[in-house]
Amino acid sequence: MRIGVVTFPGSLDDRDAQRAVRLAGAEPVALWHGSHDLDGVEAIVLPGGFSYGDYLRCGAIAAQSPIMTEVVAAANKGLPVLGICNGFQILVESHLLPGGLIRNDHGDFVCRDQRLRVENADTAWTNAFSAGDEITIPLKNGEGGFIADAETLNRLEGEGQVAFRYLEKNPNGSLNDIAGLTNARGNVVGLMPHPEHAVEAGFGPDTDAAMRSGIDGLKFFTSILESTLARA
Repeated sequence: MRIGVVTFPGSLDDRDAQRAVRLAGAEPVALWHGSHDLDGVEAIVLPGGFSYGDYLRCGAIAAQSPIMTEVVAAANKGLPVLGICNGFQILVESHLLPGGLIRNDHGDFVCRDQRLRVENADTAWTNAFSAGDEITIPLKNGEGGFIADAETLNRLEGEGQVAFRYLEKNPNGSLNDIAGLTNARGNVVGLMPHPEHAVEAGFGPDTDAAMRSGIDGLKFFTSILESTLARA
């Protein structure tokens, strides 16, 4: 399986996302923000970072880049897309996911291993989990507070579009402790934590078993392989 990873000016975690794709058993394909060519990939990852320096709003300029014209069109036809941190912000700015992401309520950049609960395990990117699973994924953001109006929040909750929820501590003031969302179709998922930083023992979060042994993030990338096989 070939999974595209888009690089924008200011992307930080594109190489990490490519490595996660490779460790899951797929082939990472580098895609450039200024291109209109998706190179025939079967899924796309929008990685973390500070695209275009976070000018205007995080993800706002990246959402207008040439590659996103193609990503939006392909996602609307069912292509799986995962947005991580800045990638989540880009998905929101592109209106592939609802709501908005604003400055953390405490005003500080946060970097920590974050406990999450999987709320929706029926998406292209979460099917290797079970609903209710509790996982640990690294988090690093300054503008990760999810907001939406009451009607949108009620719809997201009622229709099962909350994909992940913060546990133990809400790190940024996100409404309803929302850490990640899915679209109604289940092919587009965005979240603020970074699963690509929890894919290899020795380099992930600490666990009860050993330091740096957490690999909960790998299931995001194996999920998409399983989804593709199921569709074949």
